[in-house]
Amino acid sequence: MVYYLYEFFGINLFQYITVRAAIAFFVSFCLTMYLIPKYIVWARSKKTKQPINKYVPNHQDKKNTPTMGGAIFIFSTIVASLLTVQLDNIYVIGAFITLIGFALVGLKDDLGKVLSGDNLKGLSAKGKMGLLILISFIVALLLYLAPDFPTTFYLPFIKNPLFDMGVFAIPFWVLVMIASSNAVNLTDGLDGLATVPTIIALTTLGVIVYIIGHAIFSKYLLLPNIKGVGEVVIIAAALAGGLFAFLWYNSYPAEIFMGDTGSLSIGAFLGYLAILAKSEVLLILIGIIFVIETLSVMLQVGSYKLRHKRIFLMAPIHHHFEMKNWPENKIIVRFWMIALLANLVALITLKIR
Repeated sequence: MVYYLYEFFGINLFQYITVRAAIAFFVSFCLTMYLIPKYIVWARSKKTKQPINKYVPNHQDKKNTPTMGGAIFIFSTIVASLLTVQLDNIYVIGAFITLIGFALVGLKDDLGKVLSGDNLKGLSAKGKMGLLILISFIVALLLYLAPDFPTTFYLPFIKNPLFDMGVFAIPFWVLVMIASSNAVNLTDGLDGLATVPTIIALTTLGVIVYIIGHAIFSKYLLLPNIKGVGEVVIIAAALAGGLFAFLWYNSYPAEIFMGDTGSLSIGAFLGYLAILAKSEVLLILIGIIFVIETLSVMLQVGSYKLRHKRIFLMAPIHHHFEMKNWPENKIIVRFWMIALLANLVALITLKIR
């Protein structure tokens, strides 16, 4: 809406992505800060609390903490974005489908858990994965059919694409979004643990997408130039603003959890941004905490099936450190530090090509 003020009033300031991204950030931040306390009061009265795994140490005091807070910052992100983006942009449409689609699947899963009081009684694994794949496929197909979006595959440190994936880009992009979504979902097990690394990753990917959408900057850094993708930076800024406000209540000790409603949605959106940034491989470094958490689960399951022995005391790995009696806030802050350092390295790779 703000974007179109130029056409009616000739206000050129609102043509700039950076200005509209800043507006979107603060609109989403303020709206989330306003809505979260009201939601917490309502959620407590309705007993929409997060079911807690009884085997996780020192977590029973969290059993009355409201969940599904992700619905608030996703709602704020959509509102802020609608006010600031160019709505006829195909990449913006893809972003909305990703955020809303994955959030709705997460909401359905959360409701099943809350109503049953059992952390295992949400959507079935097959049903949940089927819906996530369907949404990812729709988004991937939309990108594939976009007239100017390349299907080329890039690696960090190499200035030219390795090859053109062609139609195989669709399953690859689906895999990126699904993997990223589930990785964030696995990480969301401690207060604020997934929130800050997501904000950091959104910042890094937002910078790369902005550069790729900018003809001069992309040429200077030897990155592909894709016209129109820069608009999605505004949505990334709006989501970062919503998460920043959410962190006020989600930091240790958390007053609210984001639930699958939030974690699935933000994870998929990170994957979507990585696709737009032609940084699908670099996402491994940008989302290093999510990768470590996912690998810890895969290694644990694989080791137990093959050797009947566990590698970690408990997986995901943040629970391993809890079992070793690390204070929760120390685990959280150290993981945040690792995420920040990894993202700084990821940004450095843009210049070394």
